[in-house]
Amino acid sequence: MISGASVAGPTLAYWLVRHGFGVTIVEKAPAVRSGGYPIDVRGTALDVIRRMGAYSRVAAAHIDTRRLTFFGGDGRRIGALRPESLTGGVEGRDLELPRGALTAVLYDLVRDDCEFLFNDTITGLEEHADGVDVQLGGGQRRRFDLVVGADGLHSNTRRLAFGPEADYEHYLGFCFAGFTIPNELGLAHEGISFNTPGKAAVLFAAGDSDRLHAFLIFASPRPPFAEHPDLAAQRELVARVFADGRWQVPRMLAGLRAADDVFFDVTSQIHLPRWHSGRVCLVGDAAHAPSFLSGQGSSLALVGAYVLAGELAAHVDHAAAFAAYERVMRPFVTMNQALASGGAASLVPRTAVSLWMRNQMIRLAPLLARTGLFGRQGRKANSALALPAYAG
Repeated sequence: MISGASVAGPTLAYWLVRHGFGVTIVEKAPAVRSGGYPIDVRGTALDVIRRMGAYSRVAAAHIDTRRLTFFGGDGRRIGALRPESLTGGVEGRDLELPRGALTAVLYDLVRDDCEFLFNDTITGLEEHADGVDVQLGGGQRRRFDLVVGADGLHSNTRRLAFGPEADYEHYLGFCFAGFTIPNELGLAHEGISFNTPGKAAVLFAAGDSDRLHAFLIFASPRPPFAEHPDLAAQRELVARVFADGRWQVPRMLAGLRAADDVFFDVTSQIHLPRWHSGRVCLVGDAAHAPSFLSGQGSSLALVGAYVLAGELAAHVDHAAAFAAYERVMRPFVTMNQALASGGAASLVPRTAVSLWMRNQMIRLAPLLARTGLFGRQGRKANSALALPAYAG
């Protein structure tokens, strides 16, 4: 059983089926989720997409963001650059697409080969020598040989098998609200960002001429969920933090209050000493979320799912397969998690000094791009793993 039908889950299912496994996927949503903010597929993850025969379909949804423009606290334009300059991507090679577009492609690849249990979730796990009894919220109790948690940063599977999220969460010090607003600015294939110390307001035109993806990001000394547990309280928190905002911030706050697709979360990573326990294993963000500040969450999910399936096919013993999967993936994950610090420094500098330095880098971006130094760490990390070949 795989818990989660976003990116890692269906990718893992695709490869497991081709290696001869029977797969059931349980997903708490009533269907595969559409829409969503733009995500990137880079480096080694592109090889996974190609080996799935899905490259042309994924590439057809490519957004092709051509420019990121930055504005200072006074609303004046600081400079603009290609997004690859920050991400370490390769222009003309890497793909950017709405998250829902990628999940739709992955679902279509496996929908006829797997059992899907939508609108349900795992509520209990009881492991035995020859399998795991899985209790589902809908009332079913079923036994599986193995259970894989592919259910994201706030993984329920991880909580059941490994303990509370707080034991493994590495909070990076930022919160954010994401939502969509009408594209009254006429933006296309670009993003614009406004910064003051510890805050960023970002708008992305992600291929839809009528809507913009809006993000309000701010530094917070601790995750605010205890004081702001529901969406209404979270909206008010964001509105309060950005109440003195200029530029497009008032427009964004009005959109925040009206939007029906608000998503509020923290920027955190998951650091586990092991990604497997008995017959339960984790993949993607459930195992090692790098945070959106790294830009590598979806790519790591694709690669990790491919490697986990391959190692399960290559080993008779599941424990040996899980250990091999972790040996292959952990150095790659560590390199990509390290990108989050650079992402934070670029997107939302915390202090006036660090913001000033970031702005100078943007002004010098055309010169730095010619040196090949800009984005070098990202390019090295996202292609650091040569994708293994597995029989079958």
